[in-house]
Amino acid sequence: MTKLYENEHPVKAFGWAARDTSGVLSPFNFSRRATGEKDVQFKVMYCGICHSDLHQLKNEWSNSIYPMVPGHEVVGVVTEVGNKVEKFKVGDKVGVGCLVGSCRKCENCDNDLENYCPNPIMTYNGIYTDGTTTYGGYSDIMVTDEHYVVHWPESLPMEAAPLLCAGITTYSPLKYFGLDKPGMHIGVVGLGGLGHMAVKFAKAFGTKVTVISTSSSKKQEAIERLGADSFLVSRDPDQMQAAAGSLDGIIDTVSAIHPLLPLINLLKTHGKLVMVGAPEKPLELPVFPLLLGRKLVAGSAIGGIKETQEMVDFAAKHNITPDVEVVPMNYVNTALDRLVKSDVKYRFVLDIGNTLNKS
Repeated sequence: MTKLYENEHPVKAFGWAARDTSGVLSPFNFSRRATGEKDVQFKVMYCGICHSDLHQLKNEWSNSIYPMVPGHEVVGVVTEVGNKVEKFKVGDKVGVGCLVGSCRKCENCDNDLENYCPNPIMTYNGIYTDGTTTYGGYSDIMVTDEHYVVHWPESLPMEAAPLLCAGITTYSPLKYFGLDKPGMHIGVVGLGGLGHMAVKFAKAFGTKVTVISTSSSKKQEAIERLGADSFLVSRDPDQMQAAAGSLDGIIDTVSAIHPLLPLINLLKTHGKLVMVGAPEKPLELPVFPLLLGRKLVAGSAIGGIKETQEMVDFAAKHNITPDVEVVPMNYVNTALDRLVKSDVKYRFVLDIGNTLNKS
């Protein structure tokens, strides 16, 4: 069985893979395609551990393909380029996020919205155009069409890899829904991997930021360290009532089942509640409060490649980086166990370049 994965393509590769729904990762020899004329091959240096990796590893979304090499927050250094590659050269620092392909001919692709293409090819656990499974960044090398690769700014540390998922997931809706104007008042629900990035971007745009959480335990962290202006405990009716009608927009990063009515009540007239978390079950949507303030409830998923490049450039310019705990590759299963318990501030990043070895 192993031979098949090693011989499927010409280029030998090595990473860590899960073989079944236990989600436990172990060393895995496989192969990558030869660098095509529009491909960029790069040595992986850092790869973030995203919460969606957990869902995929354990087949919680019922679409997992095993063996699975996760990882879609990948930063590395170019080692080879195809003869028609225009944007990259050997030695460049690059990043790859959640996508390595799309149809390139639909309306969304034509408008730099590859993330909304009806036929996207995910960086891992997807099927590539040649019919083979895609493998992600928990590995030594990757080969990716240059269209889906971004330039990694020199001033940005490579371990800031979670920008490629957590970063763009919060930057994109702030921009698209016009919640990036100085002086606006923005709420951020949840202070995890996504939430802390939403706070940093919203502050960099010059907005006033209120963090909304179920408990007061993160108040000091939100205000003193992340720079939020205020903090609301969503379970405290007096606090929520006092803040009613005060927010221009809210970025809701929570993936647990939670009530939307208290959040909608915080919005001003024309306010926007944007969901970026992904609860497994439907949430109840009360319509009357929307009608009474012409309010909007919307969703947003990652961003297109052009916007992802814009986001990393913005992050470099404003010195915005995710708060990460860098860990060696052989710690990955422990890191995933800790992630289940939310025992990380706020993102794990695998040091692939220095710690992924076959011995």
